[in-house]
Amino acid sequence: MRLISHATLALLALTTPAFAQEVTLRFQHFVAPASANPTYFMQPWADAIAEQSGGRIKVEIYPFMQLGGSATNQYDLIRDGAIDGGWVIPGYQPNRFPEAEALELPFMTTKSAEEASAAAWAFTQDHLLDDFADVHIIAAHMHGPGILHKRGDAPATIADFAGLKLRGPSRTATLLLEELGASPVGMPVPQFPEAIARGVVDGGVIPWEQAPSLKLDELTDSHTDVAGDRSLYNLYFLWAMNKATYDALPDDPRAVIDANSGLMASRWAGRAHDTGDALGRDVMAASGNVIAELSAEQTAAIMAIGAGVTSRWITEMNTKGYDGAALVAAAQLAVEANIGE
Repeated sequence: MRLISHATLALLALTTPAFAQEVTLRFQHFVAPASANPTYFMQPWADAIAEQSGGRIKVEIYPFMQLGGSATNQYDLIRDGAIDGGWVIPGYQPNRFPEAEALELPFMTTKSAEEASAAAWAFTQDHLLDDFADVHIIAAHMHGPGILHKRGDAPATIADFAGLKLRGPSRTATLLLEELGASPVGMPVPQFPEAIARGVVDGGVIPWEQAPSLKLDELTDSHTDVAGDRSLYNLYFLWAMNKATYDALPDDPRAVIDANSGLMASRWAGRAHDTGDALGRDVMAASGNVIAELSAEQTAAIMAIGAGVTSRWITEMNTKGYDGAALVAAAQLAVEANIGE
């Protein structure tokens, strides 16, 4: 039986065409409130909703999963109405949303989170609406470049990945790490700092913007990117709302949500990561940690390995009844169409 949120019950009580009653929507996420997306997208988005509704819609943002549950089951919390909305990483539930993985394949996206997020919105509209039909999607976005943060020296060659225990956020990321010779450990971002501190992992991949809030300036010694304008890997996110709560909104407040949804909201979320990436990199550099970039030659070798991961993914998707090659081509087309846009 589907749960109905408090906000939905309140909205169902509204009987007049004019929206005169205040509604409070509770959204949650799983990272520090000072990190990039909450600071530069989530809270400004909530403020915009309040302002444009004349204060009649209030969106409360709860960090660190304060409303309950875990980062891995956030989608279900939204779907079931335990919360009104929140931030979702579909990849935290491996194999549940396989088509979304096309955007997360090695070197698929550029290092611009805004460009990648515009591509994510386009790909979602064309290929993923059925997958996420039981929630209301406000934005679909990606982060910026995926960076390897580790204790000890920065890797200079592929051989330096051998045997490293490295955190990966998604199935596609861990597939790549494995092919590079590392021992991947899949885990949500909230578990990463403790895993490094306890020596469970030697490091892991995560964007620059998360590094300060995770205290990676203290927990790691080096931060390594690949050469060129393509990201080593990426991660697909949703900013989503309980469908029943959204559907129960009267026309006026729903129009406010709609005006702050879609491509513009997806780009906005991406820009938040771009802003946070620049600041996060500066914090790591100021700490005295090594900021490194793999050579063009080594990056090309990793790209070749990444191409093998993509081929393996296509074959796997074909066995599941999807057209893997078509999904990869569609993701590539969405990315290329939004470069420089």
